[in-house]
Amino acid sequence: MASPDLSTSQALLLALASSSAQGMEFVSSTRLAALTGASTAGVKRALSELVATGQVEVTGRARATRYRLVAVDRGPRYGVRTQAVEATAASGIEPLSPRPDWTSASLELRRRLQAPLVTRRPVTYRRDFVDLYRPNEIFLLPPKLAAEFAALGRLPEQMPAGTYARKVLEQLLIDLSWSSSRLEGNRYTLLDTERLFRSGRTATDTDSVMLLNHKAAIEFLVDAVPTQGLHAGILRNMHAVLMQDLLMDVSALGAIREKVVNISGTTYVPMQAPAVLHEMFGLVIEKSKQVRNPVEAAFFLWVQLAYLQPFEDGNKRVSRLAANVPLMLHNQSPLSFLDVDRDDYALAMMGVYEFCDVSLAVDLFEWTYRRSHARYRVLLESMGAPDPFRVRHREALNEAVCAIVRDGKRAPAVVASLALPAADASGFAALLEQELGALADYNCARYRLTMKETQAWIDSGRVR
Repeated sequence: MASPDLSTSQALLLALASSSAQGMEFVSSTRLAALTGASTAGVKRALSELVATGQVEVTGRARATRYRLVAVDRGPRYGVRTQAVEATAASGIEPLSPRPDWTSASLELRRRLQAPLVTRRPVTYRRDFVDLYRPNEIFLLPPKLAAEFAALGRLPEQMPAGTYARKVLEQLLIDLSWSSSRLEGNRYTLLDTERLFRSGRTATDTDSVMLLNHKAAIEFLVDAVPTQGLHAGILRNMHAVLMQDLLMDVSALGAIREKVVNISGTTYVPMQAPAVLHEMFGLVIEKSKQVRNPVEAAFFLWVQLAYLQPFEDGNKRVSRLAANVPLMLHNQSPLSFLDVDRDDYALAMMGVYEFCDVSLAVDLFEWTYRRSHARYRVLLESMGAPDPFRVRHREALNEAVCAIVRDGKRAPAVVASLALPAADASGFAALLEQELGALADYNCARYRLTMKETQAWIDSGRVR
């Protein structure tokens, strides 16, 4: 039997999955043709093959013929719960699973990926994986899961973009820098990473360079994204920061690659045409900006940037940090990839590379986002309600700190120039003194200061 057209089949499977998740289990071929943009004849041919291979089931005849995706067992997360889970659920505390709960689709994909490399078919980049994705109509994450996460991880109050990330910035810098670096083989422990950041030491080896670059890149995003949004320049600059002193060719920093890249352990050969890389890089960003659900947008960016491999090196690092951009813009809980197993991560990426199959990636993403949300929710709760005095004078405090650190002005003169209410002046001066005493290069992004100028002020004796 001839294999079905891969582009049409991929689009049909995505459309059927989306329809099922939205409560429309059985869909007509006419509706599927409208969703995928394919011809009715092409849709019917592909559907026949998908039915024959057991991926799609059919009901009715003639004009009443309808199709749906064959049901996949989603495992214990969506079915039977253990007594322990029931007991903790009754108390309002849901336990965190120590490992992802792999679905049957993920386990089947894992089996295929663990076949000997020589038996797996070589593949290259398929642009239809992006072209056929219609924001808010076709989904990579199950829509119900994306909606749950969007509601779960959002700050309850209306706040400026980036507020959530700034609130947990100190911990996020450590968590995301360490987790992302560890997935690249970095040997530092989480405690070593914390010590490195708090000490303000300069890099002494490749591992410390990688960690400090992550820290600087996250600080760059937290500072730039709320005011500039998501665009190619943001991601290219982030790559330049991430890979500084790690790429021998400095002209490759932030540049869409013109060199051939290969990925070990997989049969996937990335796209090598620079013009297509430029086009698809822009298309991935534009489509992610159109996605209304920030968690779906985060997943889309994470998967598609890693699949495209637009840079000479550091692509998976870029994809992990880029996933946080839509979350920052919508004040969602950030994604730190804490505790992700390197082998699980590699297999999830290979599923995308070789089959454009996100089954493993979805399960891994669900597991790690739940853990990230739990971590930062508790951190926010531990902070309590914000100090009304601090909130009221937030902008004045930012202005004062910058004037002292960046412009070399003295605190008394700065406080006098702000024209504060007389009743607030002494309290503001005390708050300013406290902030200046705690200022370091690892927390300076909240004041829109660079690490370099902050360290220079510290080295000069914290003159204030």
